[in-house]
Order: sequence, then structure tokens, then C-alpha cells
Amino acid sequence: MKMTDFRKDFPLIANSKIAYLDSGATAQKPFAVLECMKNFYEKTNANPHRGVYKLSVDATNEYVAARQTVADFIGARSMDEIVFTKNATESLNLLAYSYGLDNISEGDEIILSIMEHHSNLVPWQMVAKKKHATLKYLYINKNCQIDESELEKITNKTKIVSITALSNVLGTKVDLDKIIKKAHAVGAKVIIDACQAVAHMPINVSDIDADFAVFSGHKIYAPLGIGVLYGKKELLEKMSPFMFGGDMIEYVYENDTTFAPVPTKFEAGTQNVAGAVGLAAAIKYLQNIGYEKICKHEQQLLEYAITNLKKLPYIDLYCTDELEKMAGVISFNMKGVHPHDVSSLLDGEGVCVRSGNHCAQPLLRFMGLDSTCRASISIYSNKDDIDKLIEALKKIYEKFKKYIG
Repeated sequence: MKMTDFRKDFPLIANSKIAYLDSGATAQKPFAVLECMKNFYEKTNANPHRGVYKLSVDATNEYVAARQTVADFIGARSMDEIVFTKNATESLNLLAYSYGLDNISEGDEIILSIMEHHSNLVPWQMVAKKKHATLKYLYINKNCQIDESELEKITNKTKIVSITALSNVLGTKVDLDKIIKKAHAVGAKVIIDACQAVAHMPINVSDIDADFAVFSGHKIYAPLGIGVLYGKKELLEKMSPFMFGGDMIEYVYENDTTFAPVPTKFEAGTQNVAGAVGLAAAIKYLQNIGYEKICKHEQQLLEYAITNLKKLPYIDLYCTDELEKMAGVISFNMKGVHPHDVSSLLDGEGVCVRSGNHCAQPLLRFMGLDSTCRASISIYSNKDDIDKLIEALKKIYEKFKKYIG
């Protein structure tokens, strides 16, 4: 298996023996991102939009340029359709409060998939309860995919469909085109949770005609604490602000206030400018590699990992059999051993994986599980990482086999 070595671009793991297999939670940061943020703080650090002096103007220009980079990256029609938040969770809460509460009425229906992260589930529970609406779920089949028959749940009562593009537990790619077309046919708006997807495959919001989309920078090599909300401009303009104060203000009177135009209307207070700059640098790093190379690299690694995990009879895998319909993550358990114990012992072997419910309790409950181990790969993952995982699992099984039979 011949693969390009991207590991050298990431200082935390470049010269480390750690097998970092938790990129689905947080990706490592390349030198290019860290250097860009360092330059901002050393040479341009000032509040954007607040001063006419050169430093402030330069900071403003970098912030605006970062917004344009994000817009181009996801195919937005205008950078005015890009709102910076601190993460996808904030983006989804913004939508729930500023769009959901104003556009959902009693008797309406909100459609989610059973694969949703809590951040794309709990806010809609809140909206449904407050507005006396109904939450409905698209369930998965035994092959970890959504059958087309499930889309019949999208009816004239459906007002919002909020769905992941890629499951953070199963790695399942969701057929967004069919869902969006079905939703739009009944007049519903569609929100795409692209958190897991953007690191592994292109998401063009205009091509798929998404009404809203969200993702977090830290999943795609950018810093922690920067997120994105995309929304069609005509929808954002009709929405009320989510937070108040600072830059989102136009004029304030003693008893009334007018607000800045979008997207500034949704960006209250001093923003994470360095985070936005770092996100732009991460996007450029990703674009320099190209999705074609990323997909090829990761698909080879995914197939290699699953092939070798299947050779271990004491490992249960939770994924589709159609590997071309998955990406990024592999969930598994060792028979008779709690995932937390497996994860802890893997750490002792220098292998970093996630254990728990992965903020997707309804999905795991639907599958009859409480928790799993999850290995998630990225462009810097390599064959050695998978080999370390496999060998460590063999060691752990040897320790436990007399207890589990």
C-alpha cells in the first residue's frame, strides 16, 4: 500500500509514535495553520470593524478574506451567507432559536435521522416541545443505511429536515440529494450537519441546494473554537438575532435597537478572528492536497483497517458492508470487554481511540448498544497506525480471554 506521508505536516504527531485515531473528535493542526495564527497574533492582532487605524483595518481585511475563503470552499453564492460561530453546536442552536421557533407551529413536523449527533437533536427537541410540534426520525436498516422508503415520512406537515451528511458513529454517507429534493417538494427547509463530512468529501451547498449547513473548524485541521453557519441569504435576512451586543448593532436608542445586515447580525461581540484566519489556512491546506487524493488515501486505509479487524473473531464491527458508502470512522467492540477498558488499554499501547456513546445515544440505543470504541482516520493516518491498533487489540484480548471465554 503506497500512501503519501502527510504526518510530517502535523507537529504534534510528526515525530511521535502515537497512533492518533480520534480525528473524528478533533483533527490535529498542520504547521501551515499554526504559523498563520502565530503571524496574526504577532503582526495583525486588533479588533476588526472597530478602528480606522492600520492594525484594525488589517485585522478586518483578514477576517473578511477568511469569510470569502469559507464561502468559496462550500460553494456559497456570497460570503454574506457565511456566519462565524464558535462551533457547529452554536450554529445549530442559532438555527433552532432564530429559525425554528419562528417557523414551526403546533402540529408541524421536524424530521431528523436516528444517526444525529446530540447537537443536531436536542435543540430540535426543544423547538418541538415549545411549539407543540412532532419529531420524526429516519431509521437505518441492518446495513447502517437509510432506506428510500423512510423518506415517505417527509410529508406536507414537514417544515424542517435536519440531517447529518456523514454519521460520526457509523461512517455512513447519507444520500443528501434525495432527501433535499423530497423535503423541498413539500416546502420544507433542509439543514445539513457537515461536521464529519467536510474533512473527507466535498460539500457544495449550492449544488445540493441546502438551505442551511453547519460545521466546526477543529474537524478539518483548524483551531478549536471556530465554527460556520451557512444559510441562504434570503432566509438569514428574515431571521432574528440569536445574541445581542457588540458588532451586530446598527443603531441603539434608549428603547429600541436596529441591527447590522447579515452576516454581522449574528456575530455579537468580539469575534475569534485568529480562529477564522486559522480556518481559512486549514481550508487552503486541504485544497492544496485536493479531495481526490484525500478520498483515495482514506478509502485505502479504511478498507485496510476493516479487512484486518474482520480477521479478529472477538471484534464486533458496526458499519455498512458497502465501504464506498462510508468514510472516516469505524466503530467496534471487543466481545465481553467494556469499550472504556479497551480504550484505556489501547492508550497504554500508544493508540488513541474514542470510547463512549459519541454524543449519539438514540442511535446506539436503537442498535441495542450502550457504547462503542471508535477509530477515526484522517489524511495523516497511515498503515502503521492501523497495524498498531490491530496488534494492541490482540494483546488486550490475550489479557481478557480467560474471563470472556
